[in-house]
Amino acid sequence: MEKLFYSIAEVSKLLNINASNLRFWEKEFKQLKPKRNNKGTRFYSEEDIRLVKQIMFLVNEQNLTLEGARQKLNQKKDQVAKQQELIERLKKIRKELKGISKALDRV
Repeated sequence: MEKLFYSIAEVSKLLNINASNLRFWEKEFKQLKPKRNNKGTRFYSEEDIRLVKQIMFLVNEQNLTLEGARQKLNQKKDQVAKQQELIERLKKIRKELKGISKALDRV
C-alpha cells in the first residue's frame, strides 16, 4: 500500500537528494509546493515526487541550469515526463543486459 504523503526525509532518502536541496527547489520552482501542516512540516505527494524526479532529470541528465529546467517545465512538462520515463526504462534494460552478460561470462 502506497502512502498518500511522504516527509521530506523520506523523499530525500528515496531520491538520494539532500533535504536542503529540496527546500531550495521549492523556492526555485513554483510548481513544487508540498503540503504543510500547522507546524510547517512538509508533506510530499506522489505528484510532488514526480516533479522532483523531473527536475533531477533536467538538471543532472540533461545538464540544464535551474533557469533552463524551469523554462522546460513551464513549456513542455509532458514531453519532459516522457523523456524521463524513456531514459529510466533504458537504464533498467541496460542494467539487465549487463547482468545477463556477466552470467554468460561465468558459463
